[in-house]
Amino acid sequence: MSSLRLPAAPPAPIHLLDLPAQHAPIRAALETAAATCLHQAAFIQGPAVEAFSRELSQYLGDCHVVPCANGTDALQLALMSLRLPAGAEVIVPAFTYVATLEAAAVLGLRPVPADVLAGTFNLDPQAVAAALTPQTGAIVAVHLFGQCADLQALRQLADQHGVALIEDNAQAIGATFQPETGPTWVAGTVGEVGTTSFFPSKNLGGFGDGGALFTRDENRAAYLRQLANHGQTRKYHHQHIGLNSRLDTLQAALLRVKLPHLPAWTVARQRVAAHYDELLGGLPGLRIPARDPRSTHVFHQYTITLTEPGRRDALQAFLAAHGVPSAVYYPLPNHLQPAYAYLGYQAGQFPVAEQLGRTVLSLPIHPTLTPEQVAYAAAVVRAGLA
Repeated sequence: MSSLRLPAAPPAPIHLLDLPAQHAPIRAALETAAATCLHQAAFIQGPAVEAFSRELSQYLGDCHVVPCANGTDALQLALMSLRLPAGAEVIVPAFTYVATLEAAAVLGLRPVPADVLAGTFNLDPQAVAAALTPQTGAIVAVHLFGQCADLQALRQLADQHGVALIEDNAQAIGATFQPETGPTWVAGTVGEVGTTSFFPSKNLGGFGDGGALFTRDENRAAYLRQLANHGQTRKYHHQHIGLNSRLDTLQAALLRVKLPHLPAWTVARQRVAAHYDELLGGLPGLRIPARDPRSTHVFHQYTITLTEPGRRDALQAFLAAHGVPSAVYYPLPNHLQPAYAYLGYQAGQFPVAEQLGRTVLSLPIHPTLTPEQVAYAAAVVRAGLA
């Protein structure tokens, strides 16, 4: 590593995510919302849940919103709504969080990984096309790190082969995609079902677990609401086998306070990313996040790729030693996880995903990160690679 002189410490402590700073300006409103919920004592399916659903629907362009307990449940419910037969294949990215595969596996469906694009980290449509078989029931597109997968190509493949498209939008709420013709698409509303998570670290995060599903199909929305509430059509009348997966009223009340701030927070994240791009672009041995010109990017993560083998871990240690936190999403592809050994995949079958697991590194990014903190973090990266 370089002996380039750096300030002894960052201009202010740098956090990978700084929720206290983000919440500080709206703390009074959050406390009022929590107090109202406590006063009403309607903790399950209270009025804030319906209000939040309505407001989130408007934000996403008037789709149907079905709240649930967490993002993993949302994926499971989305697949349940397809009524696929046992053993049906579900194509998933080879580079994603385990929940994408987990939701299929627990339903007796078979996750089928497809490799991703090295630049955007999202599903490679050619790999998806090669993975399609007569047993395929669905394609799950994960909009990883805040940017849409190639929705146009994936939508076309799904339609051509008569399979469903599910969007895992836990990391890209508010992102949009511009197809060749027609109006702009909103991430999470293009597939048969879209899903999201309100895990606290997400761009729209709660104060505990939470999730939601999106669909433009009114009948599917009604079915999803039943599935998420024990399969009930009305109380004590169970038409379907479902889950107990409801968004707490308290979480909905707090998310209502945060939702109006999401556009401004997204702009702030994009500003931080642009600053990183300016300071790190063209640096030998490092690739900044690629942009698909058809998609906006809401930067759930700012993920760089080290182009020289073996440099990532040393750089991460150097960053930590100089007060810059970082994270690796995701170090071991799911097809190499012991839990999914039964699928029979071997090392080398998904080379892009495996290479990314060895070379990606996510830098601090959040709405309250200052230009001085970005400049310091970037300077440490440059010194670490010099």
